[in-house]
Amino acid sequence: MARIIAIANQKGGVGKTTTAINLGAALARENRKTLLVDCDPQANATSCLGFPKDPTRRSIYHVLLGRFPLRQALLETTVPLLSLLPSDRNLAGASVELIEIEEREFLLRNALQPQRDQFDFILLDCPPALDLLTVNALVACDSVLVPIQCEYLALEGLSELLDTVDRVRTHFNPRLEVEGILLTMYDERTTLSRQVAADLRNYFGDQIFRTIVPRNVRLAEAPSHGKTIFEYDPSSRGASSYALLAQEVIEHAEKRPGSRDRGSDSAAAETGSSIGTP
Repeated sequence: MARIIAIANQKGGVGKTTTAINLGAALARENRKTLLVDCDPQANATSCLGFPKDPTRRSIYHVLLGRFPLRQALLETTVPLLSLLPSDRNLAGASVELIEIEEREFLLRNALQPQRDQFDFILLDCPPALDLLTVNALVACDSVLVPIQCEYLALEGLSELLDTVDRVRTHFNPRLEVEGILLTMYDERTTLSRQVAADLRNYFGDQIFRTIVPRNVRLAEAPSHGKTIFEYDPSSRGASSYALLAQEVIEHAEKRPGSRDRGSDSAAAETGSSIGTP
């Protein structure tokens, strides 16, 4: 059964989508069948993987409203073993449309449940807001991964996000864990980056990933080409960082009770068996 990880931070520009697409690709490169769910109305994860924004295509919006089962909205990416549930601008109105639906916080969890056995990991790329879409992701997931830029202003919303995680754990999802806090856009040349990283490690300890994602031009360029960093420049520092992060995430999963290594199974599986077309 897939481990579901929400990638969330209500502050924009901290590397959520960059982390979602490249961690997803890195996990797939480790023979873990992975699904990336674009939960953001901006649909950046969708476009960064090379799919043009298309409001007529089946997407997470239609899945949440119950118009199609999730498997009929999935797309195959150019990365073997990596699938995508796309988003589009229609999702912007979902919070209003879903407000009257009973148990609206559980819609994404219920949609994902039938497909959990088809994947090793499911990554949820959340919008930069603590809205109903993010709450749905936190209710659906097993853990939350928090990317945080190595600047002091990026620290401001962290306590608010962790408070939201506590509230969701209390009221909706008692199994919810913090997967880890990921330091992004790290510039080893600046005192500020080094100080922020040291302060976070002193305060959060083992909750900080060992992997640090550096500022990297190639990492920033890859989305404009609709490619992951492994397709665009596999020898870059950005690619190395996300490969190491994937190893940490796999280690975390394998240490948990009841886990089993499905990597070899995924590599042999037919990736098209449960994938629909737009």
